[in-house]
Amino acid sequence: MGDRSSKTHFSAKAIDFIANEIFSVIDMAEIAIVVGGGNLLRGSEIQKGLDLKDSTICDHVGMLATTMNALVFQGVLEQKFGIHTRVMTATEMRSFGELFIRRRAMRHLEKGRVVILAGGTGNPNFSTDTAMVLRAHELNADLTLKGTKVDGIYDRDPKEDSAAKKIKVITHTDYLSRDLRIIDSAAVALARNLNWDIKVFNIFEKGNLKKAIAGDKIGSIISSS
Repeated sequence: MGDRSSKTHFSAKAIDFIANEIFSVIDMAEIAIVVGGGNLLRGSEIQKGLDLKDSTICDHVGMLATTMNALVFQGVLEQKFGIHTRVMTATEMRSFGELFIRRRAMRHLEKGRVVILAGGTGNPNFSTDTAMVLRAHELNADLTLKGTKVDGIYDRDPKEDSAAKKIKVITHTDYLSRDLRIIDSAAVALARNLNWDIKVFNIFEKGNLKKAIAGDKIGSIISSS
């Protein structure tokens, strides 16, 4: 969603593209989206830049960044595409969204609203990847998708090494033992404990979201077997 080279740190082109992809599948599935905040700032960057020993306050600021992204994305989905949404936050922010309550979120989904989940898990030291797995499990999701800028999991960073090889299917245990990084290890460990599959795919390729939801063989899968 972001572009740190722009004055706003938001890429209108990227946001509109993802919103259009969601619009194309709105009749195929109930959709909940966990948003990150890296285009604005990361807690780890604040901690390093300010030389702070306690990371908690830095992580809290990172959670606020995800809420900013959620509100921007809500505006685009509703005002440009006519999609009904609800922003739900992991911690209470009454002026910006509803506090995440599992049954309420499920009811929004049943009514056809896109639920935008902000604030990560609401706890420091846990990424939005962990929130993705946690919320997917809480909401009984049929499919958990990690949309990225690459078309799956590679043994090395394909942007830095042209010889990097794509891994189409990998177990949670193998992913962790190989120290792969496209999804953070805590999230994958949680997914392993929950016996939860994750599909990683390039969300910036037109039609890929629809293919992923339809079960087409794109991207990579982290699974128990």
